[in-house]
Amino acid sequence: MAVVAVVAVGAGVVVARATQGDDDGDVIHLDQPGEYVDPSGTDPPQVGEVMPAFRLTDADGAAVTLVSDGRPMVVNLWQSTCPPCARELPAFAAVDEEYGDRVRVIGINDLDSADTMKTFAADRDVHYELLMDPDYQVQDGMHVVAYPATWFVDADGEIVAQTLSLDAAELRRNVEALLS
Repeated sequence: MAVVAVVAVGAGVVVARATQGDDDGDVIHLDQPGEYVDPSGTDPPQVGEVMPAFRLTDADGAAVTLVSDGRPMVVNLWQSTCPPCARELPAFAAVDEEYGDRVRVIGINDLDSADTMKTFAADRDVHYELLMDPDYQVQDGMHVVAYPATWFVDADGEIVAQTLSLDAAELRRNVEALLS
């Protein structure tokens, strides 16, 4: 075993030295001076801007465009593999039940199958609108780097707040601010 380990390490050193001078234009070397350029080329929408009209699908595969319908919206991006998402979904379900038609609560899932999404949500008493984003439009367009992500959007479609993971009290405070 020791001989195999020594040979493997030695081979790695030889390969590393042999390729040290190679210049691959697609590789970013963070330890070398230069200018970093965001690959997306655009800034994400911020508070005070209109939420983009993303083209998504419902759990049955029908096309849905995410736009304001004249009610404030709470838009939550989540995945079943995300523990904070699982913890906060019951709070979103309770807010949806409590505020009814006064606020449109929307869950967007960009990872799971429709069956997984529906089962995971149902296990947490979620009955609000669930949309799928298999092309990661929301993640890319809003520059999401952590899950969950939530946007509070007024009746005119303007983003008034955005958060990562939140608890039930924070969720209610943001919803009340949307309604005031």
